[in-house]
Order: sequence, then structure tokens, then C-alpha cells
Amino acid sequence: MQPPVRLALPRPTGPHALGTVALHLRDRSRRDPWVAARPVRELMVQLWYPARPVAGLPRAPWMSANAARVFQQTGYLPSPYATLPNTHACLGAPPDPLGGRRPVILYSHGHGQHRGSSTALIEDLGSHGYIVAAIDHTYDAGQVEFPDGRVEKYAMPPLTGDDDATILKAVDVRVADTHFVLEELARCAHGHHHPLPHALAALLDLSRTAMFGHSLGGATAASAMAAGAPIAAGANLDGSLFGPVVTGGLRKPFLLMSEDADNKPSWPEIWPRLRGWRRWLRLTGTRHFSYTDYESFMPQVAARLGATDEQLVEFTGPLDATRALAIQRRFLLAYFDLHLHNRRTRILDGPSPRYPEVRFIDGTA
Repeated sequence: MQPPVRLALPRPTGPHALGTVALHLRDRSRRDPWVAARPVRELMVQLWYPARPVAGLPRAPWMSANAARVFQQTGYLPSPYATLPNTHACLGAPPDPLGGRRPVILYSHGHGQHRGSSTALIEDLGSHGYIVAAIDHTYDAGQVEFPDGRVEKYAMPPLTGDDDATILKAVDVRVADTHFVLEELARCAHGHHHPLPHALAALLDLSRTAMFGHSLGGATAASAMAAGAPIAAGANLDGSLFGPVVTGGLRKPFLLMSEDADNKPSWPEIWPRLRGWRRWLRLTGTRHFSYTDYESFMPQVAARLGATDEQLVEFTGPLDATRALAIQRRFLLAYFDLHLHNRRTRILDGPSPRYPEVRFIDGTA
């Protein structure tokens, strides 16, 4: 039998080395909304940040060991065919204090996914000087490992459609998670006792906070902003929108970025109600999972899985994976640079020959 393919994440493009640390948070004000036996809502959050290079520190795995075993039993990358990669971030590396306090970007994963689902995008933002906090939405995520080694698996009720009450509840739960994470990060930044290393807590600039997410994570970003979370700008990577934000809209900057075959009725509905800075971008040749690490992983493992070219195209689209990721990284970075650093980049102004795959949609298409 052939050995499994050792997967690799694409190298970040920024100048900074990376560190990462995971936080175990308990929201004692809430019972868990999905598992009644849990009297406290527990979350794992992973922070990615610019770090000082230190020899000998281990690279963080893409997913912790026990969670990875569950993931590979049920996911697209089973262990006989693929070995999950390490990231480019060192566990517990000392933060780089040069440059002072840094903007914070939250990441929310897609339904059934996990906090590492878009690590290639997260790491790239970190390498350009941002602190990124990736949230695992417990029981909505496929699997979440806690520090004691237990793994809590997906436990939401089945979804039956876009108007399903479970989806609306899921968004509300995720919005509450987002508020709680921001509150805990604020406690850290203000010097309250917390497991976050003090040197990293001192670098959190929560006056410049943004959020992005894939699929249901993109919906979470929009709904959290509409619910009053202190988020200056949001980005939705190919996610339908739900609940009051669709009819109420937003007054803050919001980026919509979709797959090639965009079919989300909520986007034309919210478009005229986005009253702040807005862009709707459609990336030709991509699919829904192009905005996750599957974009990079599937071409590496397709032959070992026996996947045909047609199956690969159906999953992540015909656009070359390296090119697709480069465009996503470039536009996300330009967007957050604009709204968190006031650095204008012309690629956000309209179509350009440098990025012919990116279509600017005016909301009537």
C-alpha cells in the first residue's frame, strides 16, 4: 500500500515569523445551547501573532492530535491517504513587540468545520502584522479538543434548509460566542489574570478589530456586527446570510467574496442595505471550499485518493490552487489594511488586468 501523502500549507507572504497559542475559555453565564448536560459554554480559541524567531520551538500542528484522529475518521482526508501538516507558527513563541500594539482579526469557521479550516489565510494575515483569533464554535464545529484531551464532536440537530430554525439559532449562538471572546480578549488587554501570555496580551489593540469567516462564519461576522459587537469591518467568504442583518443591513465596511457559481439570494437582498464601504467580489474558477485549506490540500492528495480531475474541479474549482489562494490572500490583506490601518490599495477600487479572475458585482447581477 502506498504511504500517505504528507500535506503542506503554503508559506505565508509577509515578513513576520509566527507564533500561536490556544486558549480554553468558559462562559459561565451560559449553559451550552446544544448539549444540555453541559452547564457552561466552553470554547477553544487559537491566537496567531507576529513572533520573534526562537530556535528549537516546535511548529504547531494544523490540528491537535486527538481532534485530528476524529477528523480523519470522518473527513475528506483519511489517515491512510494523508498526513496532516504542521503550520508555520511556533507554539508559544515570544511575540514581536516591534511595531507596538496590533489590530485584532477574528475568524469564524464554516458549519461543521473547525478553527484551523482557513489556516493559510490566517497565517498570511499574521505574517503581515495582525493578531488573528480563530474561534472553535463547539458542537457546531466538527470536533474540538480541550486541554484535558477530550474531544467534543459535532452535536447540532440536522439542518433542513436556509430558513431552518436551527441555522438561525446557530448564528445567534455564534454571535454570543463572538461577544464573549471579545470580552475575554479585552480582559486580557486590560491586564486581568488570564492564561494568555502577558507579552501578547499587551499587544492586543481592540480599538482596531475586524472579523472574517467562511460560509456560516461569514454570516456570523455580519450578524455579530449587526448585533453591536465592537467590530470595525467584516468579510464574508462565500456564506449565505441569515436573520435581521439581511433586512437591517450594516453601516460599517463589509466585504462579500464568493465562489464562481454564486447563488445566494441573501446577497442581492442585503446589498442595498450595506451603507458603509462595500464590495462584492466573485472569484472566477472557485467553489465553496476554495476559501478553506482544502484549496491547497486537495491537489496534493487527489491522486492518492483516486479523485478524478472532474471531481477535483467540482470540489475546489478549475482555477489553479496557488493562484486562487494568492488572490484571496491579497484581497483580504488589502481590505484589512484599508480599514484597520487606513492604507489604500487600488485593487479594491475596481477590475484590474492584474486580477482578471476577480469580478466586481454591482448587486444587480
